[in-house]
Amino acid sequence: MVKLLMFTYSSMSKPRMGAVVGGSIIDLGEAFKLIYEAKPPNWILDTKSYLEGGPLAQKILNELIYEVERSLKGNADINIRPLGLDEVIYYPPIIRPSKVLCMALNYRSHAEELGRSVPSKPYAFLRFSDTLIGHKWPIIAPKASKMVDYEVELAVIIGRRGKYIPASKAYEYIAGYTVFNDISFRDWQRPRDQDTPFGPDWLHGKNMDSSAPIGPYMVTKDEIPDPYPLRLELKVNGEVRQSNTTNDMVFKIPEIIEYVSQGITLKPGDIIATGTPAGVGLASGGFLRHGDVVEAEIERIGKLTNMVISE
Repeated sequence: MVKLLMFTYSSMSKPRMGAVVGGSIIDLGEAFKLIYEAKPPNWILDTKSYLEGGPLAQKILNELIYEVERSLKGNADINIRPLGLDEVIYYPPIIRPSKVLCMALNYRSHAEELGRSVPSKPYAFLRFSDTLIGHKWPIIAPKASKMVDYEVELAVIIGRRGKYIPASKAYEYIAGYTVFNDISFRDWQRPRDQDTPFGPDWLHGKNMDSSAPIGPYMVTKDEIPDPYPLRLELKVNGEVRQSNTTNDMVFKIPEIIEYVSQGITLKPGDIIATGTPAGVGLASGGFLRHGDVVEAEIERIGKLTNMVISE
């Protein structure tokens, strides 16, 4: 289908759902109103609500986008104003997901650069949903941390409610994919000045404010029927720091979904970040600083750009 996003026209307006059609952004609520001369349903104003709408919402949205494409080509007497990609304020493509799950050490190259053994089973940690920020939003380098790191990741967005999902059926529960930057605070995640029997501090190490850039879009699953291989790349101030493909994953997406859904209900809009390849600042000492521009890109999805701003 298309790339879906949440955006606003200005900082004073409420986020709304849009789609990238013909290289421009279309306000889907406005398009619905113009084409069908009716009040748009609530589900078309929010990507999470759209996913909760199931097959019927998807069918209606497909028909709407078909009509939008006809209009843009001059084949319909409807004046839909396309918006430039740089004309809007981006929000996370999913706002307020019930869960943000992240995989640790799920790329062989990343485990090797840290001198760690490849895990024998998937390992996940939780992020607060309010750490999510959109494309072009600032990454806040908090005064509490001096070791702010980056991690480009492919994120899976769940489209159907499910529990105890077998790997063989995992793709049936995926709505789409997006780019995720798992910003980490290494001096908190792995503190060297204290001895703790509890392992890494995932709370502060991964959950300080404004630490999870995501977007710009959710690319629906039919656009990427097979996510292997997809190339991931991350640049800081134009310098390539990470570059690899999803083939380097230790556990592929079906195994991850089977693992995290054991006793846990996955819901539409839930996000699963699938791990990062080698090249992180923890291995090189190249941590993020005020003014750095971070570009996280995954082929066939898009480029997520954020600037680092000191708190």
